[in-house]
Amino acid sequence: MIKSGLLLCALGLTTSGLAIAQIGPLGIFVGHGDVGEVQQAGSVHYDPEAQVYFLEGSGANVWGRQDAFHFVWRRLQGAFALHARGQFLGPGVDPHRKMGWMVRASLEPDAPYVDVVVHGDGLAALQFRRVAGGPTEEMRFALSGPDVLQLERRGDTYIAAVARFGEPLISQTLTGLALGDTVYVGLFICAHNDTVLERAVFDNVRIVVPAPEGWVPYRDYLGSLLEVLDVQTGRRKILHVSSGSLQAPNWTPDGQALIYNQDGLLYRFELATQAATVIPTGFANQNNNDHVLSFDGRWLGLSHHAAEHGGQSIIYVVPTEGGVPRQVTPTGPSYLHGWSPDGRYLVYTALRQGDYDIYRIPVEGGPEERLTDAPGLDDGPEYSPDGQYIYFNSVRSGTMQIWRMRPDGSGLEQLTEDAFNNWFPHLSPDGRWVLFLSYLPDVDPSDHPFYRPVYLRMMPAEGGKPRVVAYLYGGQGTLNVNSWAPDSRHAAFVSNTDVYKP
Repeated sequence: MIKSGLLLCALGLTTSGLAIAQIGPLGIFVGHGDVGEVQQAGSVHYDPEAQVYFLEGSGANVWGRQDAFHFVWRRLQGAFALHARGQFLGPGVDPHRKMGWMVRASLEPDAPYVDVVVHGDGLAALQFRRVAGGPTEEMRFALSGPDVLQLERRGDTYIAAVARFGEPLISQTLTGLALGDTVYVGLFICAHNDTVLERAVFDNVRIVVPAPEGWVPYRDYLGSLLEVLDVQTGRRKILHVSSGSLQAPNWTPDGQALIYNQDGLLYRFELATQAATVIPTGFANQNNNDHVLSFDGRWLGLSHHAAEHGGQSIIYVVPTEGGVPRQVTPTGPSYLHGWSPDGRYLVYTALRQGDYDIYRIPVEGGPEERLTDAPGLDDGPEYSPDGQYIYFNSVRSGTMQIWRMRPDGSGLEQLTEDAFNNWFPHLSPDGRWVLFLSYLPDVDPSDHPFYRPVYLRMMPAEGGKPRVVAYLYGGQGTLNVNSWAPDSRHAAFVSNTDVYKP
């Protein structure tokens, strides 16, 4: 039985409709304690500033017909996906010490459960007990020593996935495991030696409640997490939680704020105060997530669905602090993605003569210039900070991949060529790195939908093997615009989840 009491974590709504997580002592979890008989009591410490969990626990094992370990948990119903990065602290005593995610029918020591677990010697597995008091079974991964751990539930099906940070996930699927609709979900640690306490640390801890069956894109929306990522360490931090669809943060060049869109309006989110205010854009109140800041931070380009143009997306510019928008593109649909470093040109994706290509137009207005003409979708154009290249994504090779070209459309180079569908390349301010969004191969190459498992990946500006810097649930609205911080080390993005269920 669990030995320590319940600690509550309240998730409240403000009058503005923003679901601000009033995180308690256990972060997103609500209880913790030792399951089964242990000689030394375990503990949990949550660091709210770093958003990191430290677990300490003893216990003889999580195996056989009953278990003994330390567990921090919350109750969930229905479908969900659990994401975290974890590692043991210290050399440890027993090579079979364990830590990871667990989903459990109850807190009894012999309860049915499933976990994704890493042992002290690097062994990774999906382990499970089908019935109370029954034997433990396992499905081992070929990969040793992963630190990225995920566990997803779809009905009575569980999908465990692991990776070494920077690499894609590999997965195993277990079907027919009935744990009941309401389960205990959380992180655990077991020393595999009841005379000692072992420790582990977990960061990037996320519980995702995904889009339900029957949801309708662009009508039904999940909640949003506004996050900041350190691309060197992979450490993520949630800045803001919204019950609505918050999308596509820009980072202002002065480093003081993020600009995102929500419900057709643009908001400025002050990093110092974490307060969001509407940027006044006059009649342009149907703005999508293709908005761009000029390199000097003085101007904001908008993609507004103008009623006088049949609801098509038209590009406008407005001072960053707001004002009356000035129309730039004469027709639509036109979706803005880039501003030239000298401030003279905008680059965008536009549908003309039945095909989406990349165009350039003077900021002051004038004739648009077509830069690509390959069949299929070309999208996401963005200038490099030195103005020497325009980076973009194109389906011309059969899958969506990252390309670059000279500003006049010459000198085409393909920079990625892999199994993923890669979108929206963004150049770091120092010009060294490209950050982009990668969909799994099961997504149509010409589509960038909401609410899918996706990666954020990064590679050198001249190309090279990309590495994963974030594993998340998102897609449309996650990284449509350049969101690099001025320090070229941090970037902002949006991930998605429904409101946590009790």
